[in-house]
Amino acid sequence: MADKRKISLVVSDVDGTLVNEAKVLTERAQAAVRRLRAAGIRFAITSGRPPMGMAMLLDALQVDTPIAGFNGGLFVKPDLSILKQQTLPVDAAQRAVELIRGHGLDAWVYRGNDWLVGKADAPHVEHEAWTVKFEAKVVPDVAASLDQVSKVVGVSDDFGLVQRCEADAQAVLGDRASASRSQPYYLDVTNKNANKGVVVEFLSDYLGVPLAEIATIGDSPNDVLMFKRSGFSIAMGNASDQVKAEASAVTGSYEHEGFAEAMERLVLGTEA
Repeated sequence: MADKRKISLVVSDVDGTLVNEAKVLTERAQAAVRRLRAAGIRFAITSGRPPMGMAMLLDALQVDTPIAGFNGGLFVKPDLSILKQQTLPVDAAQRAVELIRGHGLDAWVYRGNDWLVGKADAPHVEHEAWTVKFEAKVVPDVAASLDQVSKVVGVSDDFGLVQRCEADAQAVLGDRASASRSQPYYLDVTNKNANKGVVVEFLSDYLGVPLAEIATIGDSPNDVLMFKRSGFSIAMGNASDQVKAEASAVTGSYEHEGFAEAMERLVLGTEA
């Protein structure tokens, strides 16, 4: 049962949290968000996805708050008009691509409305296109033009390799960029002020909600920064032990309606 903490806003990660393993927004998850709204609690989403890659969720959830894509690299209104954009410095984007390739990962670049890849049949390209509902643009060299880049992604199914690349990217890029894993197979490199901790601070200021009244929920290492900024934080059951250790509470897995359970039990203080 929830205690007497006041929660005025819930900020949710998308993949591994709000949607299930099949990337589906379940009816129970939608119902949980409707119940939040009925209780006077606002709801916002943030993701490493581009904003267009979250468009299919907006109507189903009746989102009326800013949407934070690229881990806070781009804030848009529900009509997808831009509120705030934070791109990578060109030299940091170049260094990120070099590091990613040097570790043997595939490099993707998000620039403007374009998602640039080197090969259409590279790992995760087809599935990512299905998830975000738009296609990648195949180019000879994703690093040919690195101005106005929102995000560089390193991709590999060798999870240990992605983790090592993350550590090296953080060491090499320092305070010039933010580097963190959004999935075990994705390393996201964004503007240094584009991270989920900054997302929580932006939403707090924009919506006039004190940080202490914000609850956050997520599953990945890049969600820990938003845990640290919010008054109450929830780790998914599918999160790593390290991520769980940083949260105020733990809910079920995304395979077993963990998001809806968290809203019902931990935020609203009731069971469905």
